[in-house]
Amino acid sequence: MNGHHDDEPGGAYPGEDDGEAAVTVHIAPPPAGGRSFATTWWGRAWLRALEDTALDAGQLRRGRRYAREGAVGAMTVRPGRVTGVVRDPDGTSYRSDVLLQELDEAAWDRLLEVVADRAGHIAALLDRDMPAELAEDAAAAGVDLLPGIGDLEPECGCDAWDHCPHTAALCYQVARVLDQDPFLLLLIRGRDERTLLDELQARSAARTAGRAGDAVPDAAGASPERRPVPGVPVAEVFAAAGPAAPLPEPPPPVPAPGRPPALDGAGPAPGLDPAALEFLAADAAARAHLMLREALAPGHATAPVPPEPTRWQDAVRMIARADPDSPVTAAVAGRLTAGCGRGRTDLARAVRAWEHGGAVALTVLEEEWTPDAEALARARAGLAAAWREEERPPRLRATGNRWTAVGTDAQLRYGPDGRWWPYRKERGSWWPAGPADRDPAVALAALLTG
Repeated sequence: MNGHHDDEPGGAYPGEDDGEAAVTVHIAPPPAGGRSFATTWWGRAWLRALEDTALDAGQLRRGRRYAREGAVGAMTVRPGRVTGVVRDPDGTSYRSDVLLQELDEAAWDRLLEVVADRAGHIAALLDRDMPAELAEDAAAAGVDLLPGIGDLEPECGCDAWDHCPHTAALCYQVARVLDQDPFLLLLIRGRDERTLLDELQARSAARTAGRAGDAVPDAAGASPERRPVPGVPVAEVFAAAGPAAPLPEPPPPVPAPGRPPALDGAGPAPGLDPAALEFLAADAAARAHLMLREALAPGHATAPVPPEPTRWQDAVRMIARADPDSPVTAAVAGRLTAGCGRGRTDLARAVRAWEHGGAVALTVLEEEWTPDAEALARARAGLAAAWREEERPPRLRATGNRWTAVGTDAQLRYGPDGRWWPYRKERGSWWPAGPADRDPAVALAALLTG
């Protein structure tokens, strides 16, 4: 591989264009203990491009350790290239580069059209977020925004022919920077933030002017004659039954669900339980408040309809959201568990699972299944890469989607959503121990160090 040994890094790198291309410099601190390098979906996609390409898992483990130990210095990000200086444990420094092909003009034109078509894409980027829909829309337009297998090309002064610990460490730290600012991915692809926003603003202005019939200035700044606004034939206007009624304004947000009335009148009707009715009324108000918030949220019209809950799921949901100190909650919980043919311990474990992740977490608690071979292989590789070479990783015994650390009270469960859920043995049974994580190593480390 091309590259050079650099004991005293600094100044311009030889052989590179020092012209007007945008260049930014970043310093990413190592992740806190037990934390993964990437938490956003686009940061993880960057790491997948590295981990699915590298031929030597040992080099990745060393690179991950270098990154955690702070061996990566300041990183220079520019179109097509990320550069950093990585120090070996003996103090030797190497200039390392990771190259990613820039998009050509035709691809940028299609990508800008995709972003300009949806104002939400622009707003998300300005909020340092990259919606998954943007990448999907770009892919549909023939633009691969995120790197794939083989797209991250390494160059290092250590002369390794594949990803070495230095380029791997650089990639892991780049993922942390991308987490904070997805505009850097667009910079590597060839457009800096200011240029990108200027081009989007120009396209938006041209579209607005075109819809209004205004003149769009030409490249020289001259204003051509105003284009006529398309009209409607008079016969169509008179033939119409009348103007369409305007849509009503959306309802204002409600800060909190209302309180149900107290059912303490002249006395309950035979067979009615006022306390249970008040409990159900309060739950109905809370559900209505949640549904209103979801209906007013952006993207609700295209969100999938959630499946109808089972009787047990609905019972667990109600108890998980109720006041745990209320005697009414305790009484209703007993009736609900009895009606579902369950016991109080079953309910307690189910409520804890629901508090960590809702219906998905409850499914992970109560159902066992066998993941596919690819998911298991990826999990084993992620777990193996999480431990330092001198450390002895825990031995795991797998049964279906449940992996138990032998000799401990720790267990991981692989959920149908692709995440790993931590479990801890309490009183002879496995209990949910926290929220899920995409990285099994992170979930296991939290269990073993907690």
